[in-house]
Amino acid sequence: MGDRKGGFWYKELFPFTAMVATQCINVGVSIIFKAATLKGLDFHVFMLYSYCISALLFLPLCCYSHRKSRLPPLTIGLLGRFLFLGFLGFSGQYLGYIGIEYSNPTLASAMTNLTPASTFILAVLFRMEKLEMKSWTTQVKIIGSVITIAGALLVVLYNGPVLIRSSTSSASVLAQHPALVTITGGTKHSDWVKGGALLAVEYVIVGLWCISQAKVIADYPAELAVVFFYNLSCVILAAPACLMGVTNSSAWNILKPDVRLYSVVYSGVMGSGFGILIQTWGVHIKGPVYIASFMPLSIAIAAIMGFIFLGDDLYLGSVIGSLIISLGFYALIWAKAKEDCEKGNEFGASSSQNAPLLGQYDESTNEGRASAIA
Repeated sequence: MGDRKGGFWYKELFPFTAMVATQCINVGVSIIFKAATLKGLDFHVFMLYSYCISALLFLPLCCYSHRKSRLPPLTIGLLGRFLFLGFLGFSGQYLGYIGIEYSNPTLASAMTNLTPASTFILAVLFRMEKLEMKSWTTQVKIIGSVITIAGALLVVLYNGPVLIRSSTSSASVLAQHPALVTITGGTKHSDWVKGGALLAVEYVIVGLWCISQAKVIADYPAELAVVFFYNLSCVILAAPACLMGVTNSSAWNILKPDVRLYSVVYSGVMGSGFGILIQTWGVHIKGPVYIASFMPLSIAIAAIMGFIFLGDDLYLGSVIGSLIISLGFYALIWAKAKEDCEKGNEFGASSSQNAPLLGQYDESTNEGRASAIA
């Protein structure tokens, strides 16, 4: 009984709590990034500094934690997969930060709801999920994915009237910072559509990143090491792009203690650092579709935080689209839960064979990790 209770805490309750905390961290990064851009921080500077902080933070943690561990050798192929993982992470975030500049963190969080559907579709293509058209759970997952995508398109293409207007609206904030008008350009509607399109591409890439991360962690079951090599790869890839993207050398000077410095430190430690670490651990334990399913929670978090801290208005289109997205999301997750339950009842304890991402991992002992490595 004790083992079952411990297994429940480790395999169910703890991952659930950790994923909710991760969404709070991610929304916090978007909020503080938007606030920092209003103070003149270039997103190229933000990204490169964040990756550097994360890599420097996790290098000693990785060395200390795995000093006695038996880890697979770092082959050229494995280093190439780390580099590809870094490419996906960097390119997705690059597009995402541009999208936030064109729109706001609330829209960015609404678009995260594309990730469960895109991750599920990619998991099917990579044969990590079975697609049995005669199964009613498969049909519900497909319908849920279509509804999620439709809701995301509605959020992007339909703004609608303002439901709740902040006392310090985004328009007044932009008026106080003409540089942002130059960055975004065009009309407000075109900016909204452009930002939404970029964010949609980002979260499709995020789905591919989750799938790739799952394959990497299955072959190299050391979360701290994976996060370190991921951030190191991002530094290598981001350095030339970000250095060329900033023409003013003074933009790199952010040592003054204000929101710009705080945003970089927070993103490096919590976003690219421990946020990615929690997601990597979650992928190892529960799989990529489970991790992606929690991203819709960021809608409510971002709406509240954006309204309070950034003065973002709440639009009817965002509310309706978010409700549609949530409907598709819960249909997808409900079908996934029913499918896992049916597999568990059919195969019992041997159901771990149907979860290739878990390998032979046993959370209660170190033997599981050793057997997965061997």
